[in-house]
Amino acid sequence: MRATACYFQVIPSVGGMAARHKEDDVLSIHSRAAHAVDDRAGLLTAPTQPSSEELLAKILASLEDDKAEDVVQIDLRGKTTIGDYMVIASGRSTRQVSAMAEKLVERLKAEFGRTARVEGKETGDWVLIDTGDVIVHLFRPEVREFYQLEKMWLPADARAN
Repeated sequence: MRATACYFQVIPSVGGMAARHKEDDVLSIHSRAAHAVDDRAGLLTAPTQPSSEELLAKILASLEDDKAEDVVQIDLRGKTTIGDYMVIASGRSTRQVSAMAEKLVERLKAEFGRTARVEGKETGDWVLIDTGDVIVHLFRPEVREFYQLEKMWLPADARAN
């Protein structure tokens, strides 16, 4: 068993003490120095978050690539705070709906480093994908007809077309 150097540090804000290992300090000093060098060299850049329009465009492209049917986009800005856009699309089978959801989440992660929350992928009847700014609903046609989300969110004049 190897003995490591340990010391106690008083933490004034907490009014207590904490045991610390010398290795922790050495590693954190090296890590801070490496980050400072990278930052000065321009290597550390904060990931930029896509606009809701960029996110929407990527989602629509992904759904088109995966042969989604009856794709509808709904502008939610000014109507609700759940997101800026809603996309509703259909797949021909539970397998296609689940696969479209899986591929969409993978593409968003790869392109933007953004993790989406997914519900319903296991059954594949109705999959909800929450990307933050864009809410995506993927349905089997029968399930989509039953719930008729478009009627709830589209303006009356847009539904008539």
